Amino acid sequence: MSHPTAMGALWWSVWVTAALAYTMAEYSSLLSDLSENITNEDLEQLKSACKEDIPEDQSNNITSSKEWFSYLEKNDKLAQDNLSYIEHIFEISRRPDLLTRVIEYRTTVLKISEDDEIDTKLTRIPSAKKYKDIIRQPSEDEIIKLAPPPKKV
Repeated sequence: MSHPTAMGALWWSVWVTAALAYTMAEYSSLLSDLSENITNEDLEQLKSACKEDIPEDQSNNITSSKEWFSYLEKNDKLAQDNLSYIEHIFEISRRPDLLTRVIEYRTTVLKISEDDEIDTKLTRIPSAKKYKDIIRQPSEDEIIKLAPPPKKV
């Protein structure tokens, strides 16, 4: 029979491996979702936003959002637990829809909230919350109702 500590370590190892596989699947799903929402025109804008980090000759070879993500990963600008670079690029490119998807991944899959992010390498955007608030639909109480214009006499 195995030693209890060894069995505990084995189960811990199995659990961590399963958790990492789940996170990797979610990360792949996020990149796929983002790719589906990036047009060729968007891609040019995103590449322009990171021109300081991608040499022009290499940028010209990137023809799809999947290639762009792959380049960022190979150059340590993007990883399943490091999304701050693309958060910044989506923010300056005025793509709150994409930024919101990344924030949702970070808060639901990685379990890192805006309050927690101050102490992590994932943080970058105190301003990200504003985009999340902009995209959500207002409640009835938040809608301002205007009076009809005065009638002409």
